[in-house]
Amino acid sequence: MKKGDFGESLQKFGRTLLLPIGVLAPVGMILGISGAFVQPYMIEKFAFLGNENVNAILISIRTIASVIFDNIPLLFAMGVAYGMSKKDKGISVFAAVTGYLTLIITMNVWLTLTGKMADPEIMTQVGQINVLGIQTMNISAAGGIVTGLVAAWATDKFYNLELPTAFAFFSGKKSVPIITIGVMILIGALLPFVWEVFVLVLTKFSVVILSTVGPFFTAAGERLFIPFGLHHVWNALFRFTEAGGSYVIDGETFVGVVPAMNEVLFNQGPNSEYWSMMPDLTRFMAQQQMLVTLFLFPAIALAMYKACRVENRIEVKSMLITLVLTAMLGNVTEPLEFTFVFIAPLLYLAYAVIVGIGAVLLSLAGVAVGYIRGTVFDFAIFGLLYEKTNWIFLVIIGLGLAVVTYFIFYWAIIKFDIKTPGREESQNMDNTLIKEKRYTEVAEIVVEALGGKENIENVENCITRLRIDLKDINVVNKELLEKSGCTGFFFPAAKHIHVVYGPQVEFVRNAVDEALA
Repeated sequence: MKKGDFGESLQKFGRTLLLPIGVLAPVGMILGISGAFVQPYMIEKFAFLGNENVNAILISIRTIASVIFDNIPLLFAMGVAYGMSKKDKGISVFAAVTGYLTLIITMNVWLTLTGKMADPEIMTQVGQINVLGIQTMNISAAGGIVTGLVAAWATDKFYNLELPTAFAFFSGKKSVPIITIGVMILIGALLPFVWEVFVLVLTKFSVVILSTVGPFFTAAGERLFIPFGLHHVWNALFRFTEAGGSYVIDGETFVGVVPAMNEVLFNQGPNSEYWSMMPDLTRFMAQQQMLVTLFLFPAIALAMYKACRVENRIEVKSMLITLVLTAMLGNVTEPLEFTFVFIAPLLYLAYAVIVGIGAVLLSLAGVAVGYIRGTVFDFAIFGLLYEKTNWIFLVIIGLGLAVVTYFIFYWAIIKFDIKTPGREESQNMDNTLIKEKRYTEVAEIVVEALGGKENIENVENCITRLRIDLKDINVVNKELLEKSGCTGFFFPAAKHIHVVYGPQVEFVRNAVDEALA
């Protein structure tokens, strides 16, 4: 595999993690609200929450929603298989499910044959867990990710497999889950021997992550990985593996930040002795992102607005407000970040450093605001509804850093004449097509600007960008592409372009697919 191909595959892998995480986020909000409303302190404030029927409904909602978090590895198996496969995503997901079941039962058999199967009462203390009714090794999301990759590989390689007549029934797509099962049996038999070494490496890495300056590396690192589309891989490392530490709660061991935080946040509650662990867990989670979406982004947008040409301010103001609200309400930060990351990389580096410093300050202040995303809704639910979150320090630190960020950005833009939105003499700020949801017209412009159907080899999208493989990038009409309403575009690899549209990108992608068809 060529270096460029490997980089693109790694980016694609990072995008696949968005699907399961995208499901976890809204379900987490439901868990957060239902979990908060059954806490004793909430019932004391609002007596109706103590009503037997109301309480039963809330607990039932929490129980139903929690099944998603109890099966995170399976979600990753399906999500990775769907995202990584090119030929037949449906059969790939089916193969991933059968493969994951095979993996956990194979490790169950290995534990039984080697006499290492622990008593259920102590299994979590020795790295074992009950998944879908099967006691197996606790390899968390990593097991699902490996299974998804195998299923995607099997799909793309064998979905059109021809077998001799006697076995013709098992040819083609039917062969994919069968092959996946076979591979996962081998992996399940070998994994126990290499898992200890893998865990040891991650544990060594966790020494840095869990240190006082750990939040600086996780928060700043996430910002620096965003332009390359690898931030989801970076986040998953400490959120779902031993790199994020192992935590013992009520005698049960939880691997990674997210499983431990879920237990404390949704099951234990602020009155539990384990709530003291929350600042150590949340310092790697949504509160880092809240610094960006709720405080730094408004400051950056204000600096850009003040620094732009007077004649462009009306258009720039409209665009910047949209970008800030997109981040605050939807946790989508790329559209604003892409207005300066490629034209002012040193300024972007300074921005990443500010976020990292802010994350450390939040940790030192004992802020304990969960969850995965950093929207204003998450702040309201996990900061204001829950006790003992120290949310006021998030506001104080956020406002302080916003002031610093504003002056740094304004100074840098003016001093180095950085061409942020509105500073060019002729600016294409017209995003009318996107605002009016005229996606068919957008798609027609995109296809034409990229050299027509014959020059487009593959079209995908992540949460904010079209990611398109081209035969020849030299025929791209950049001026025409700007008229499609995008907020930016760049070429991260040879024959590959990213076009940023924000949260509407999925509708643009669908329209492009239709145009190509």
